[in-house]
Amino acid sequence: MNLIKWDPFRELEDVSSRLNRMFGRPVGRPEADSEMLAVADWMPSVDISETDAAYTVKGEIPGVKKEDVKVTIQDGMLTIQGERKMEKEEKGKKFHRVECSYGNFVRSFRVPDDADESAVKAEFKDGMLNVTLPKSAKAKPKSINVSVS
Repeated sequence: MNLIKWDPFRELEDVSSRLNRMFGRPVGRPEADSEMLAVADWMPSVDISETDAAYTVKGEIPGVKKEDVKVTIQDGMLTIQGERKMEKEEKGKKFHRVECSYGNFVRSFRVPDDADESAVKAEFKDGMLNVTLPKSAKAKPKSINVSVS
């Protein structure tokens, strides 16, 4: 008989996955190194890309005002947080279906070692948040000419 160490967090992830499947939400298991465990009502989708000059994080947050979004970078972690507020109920207006997610959101990502944290830029336009992390000058590849003698 093999003994298996009980991990309460694994059970919570399993329950969360089952609930997400039951309610039709996308199921995703965050990587331990790339994201921190955070309590949020929903999570916006993001794309992370890299060029020779910079890293780019693009987040979809439609229906969120610029004032309700906060981007911070601290101790090697880039954190995007904010809130999508639900419409106030109006007299004479009934909702037949509400599928959009509302409430607080938080996404955190580990910043690569070669990113220049002091030069981070964030731009918010048309429900898209674009965060650019330039690579530091020391991380850029340098071409060296070799002479033949």
